[in-house]
Amino acid sequence: MKKNRSLFYPIFIFVVAQVAWFLVIGLWIARYLINNIIFEQVGDNISPQLISKQSNILALIGGLILMVSVSVAMALIFRHLTIQLKLTHMYDNFIANVTHELKSPLASIQLYLETLKARNVPAFKQHEFMGSMINDARRLQYLIEAILDISGLEQKKFVYNFQVVTAGPVFKQLVNEAATQFKLPEESITVSGSADYPCVIDRGAMRIVFNNLMDNAIKYSKTPTKIFLHLSRHPRHVAVDFADQGIGISHKDQKKIFHKFHRIYGNHIPSVKGTGLGLSWAKEIIKAHGGKIKVHSEGVGMGSTFTIELPIYQTAKKRYIKQLLRITKKSRGDTDEQE
Repeated sequence: MKKNRSLFYPIFIFVVAQVAWFLVIGLWIARYLINNIIFEQVGDNISPQLISKQSNILALIGGLILMVSVSVAMALIFRHLTIQLKLTHMYDNFIANVTHELKSPLASIQLYLETLKARNVPAFKQHEFMGSMINDARRLQYLIEAILDISGLEQKKFVYNFQVVTAGPVFKQLVNEAATQFKLPEESITVSGSADYPCVIDRGAMRIVFNNLMDNAIKYSKTPTKIFLHLSRHPRHVAVDFADQGIGISHKDQKKIFHKFHRIYGNHIPSVKGTGLGLSWAKEIIKAHGGKIKVHSEGVGMGSTFTIELPIYQTAKKRYIKQLLRITKKSRGDTDEQE
């Protein structure tokens, strides 16, 4: 409702302005037609030095060009305004979501500490409380790192540790690690195909990508989570299809899902909290590897498939990949010198 109110005034102003311009154009055309009728009726009695029919046509054309130019300019301004309003709305949602994500573990840690201070808690309960507080602290750390890292990615300040590795085994390992982290049973993961070709990969950064994909698959599955990982090799890149059986993504949202702060809302969407940064983060990481990430879904309720493509080492994007390795080598050298 708030979003509709925020968009009402710029839309109203834009519509009124456009109607005004078209009225001016209409009056201009009417004037031209009336003048033509006058020319036809009494044109012979008017001195050519007083009125020029050619100048009247040029004035009409010039006026039309001016009106169209102003209308296009206003349309572009309106488009920019609506984009800014949408970004503001998404940013407000992001702040609200982050605030909730920060408050929740903090409140939990505070409650455990106050309980330990006020009561004589048995040893086994103390151990349980400690484990819960450690998990909440990790959750806070992950959220803070996510916000800092996405900022670093955008400003090209994120430090990568690229290595030449065999893609297939690394991807399988990262998926298994993500499944262990999110406590998914082994039978929930199905792996097929192979991609035993060298790629330049930062394991830590790629772990973030798979953790985000796994987290989304779990959050947006109404039934027990099932993950299907398919590896394949193409002439110049390896591909990883990460498919789930979740709620799916509508076609219009598939174009926006990698935008920063973007969240999908609807009656069919489970009520889950998040920052809207995960997939934007993943896209920036894959882009830094010289690769691509895209999503495909047949629609709502049909599950989703995220496809990651990475260039094969010494086959595709040779200059770019070598530059990544040089940057990593230089970074290691600088670190060694500091140590």
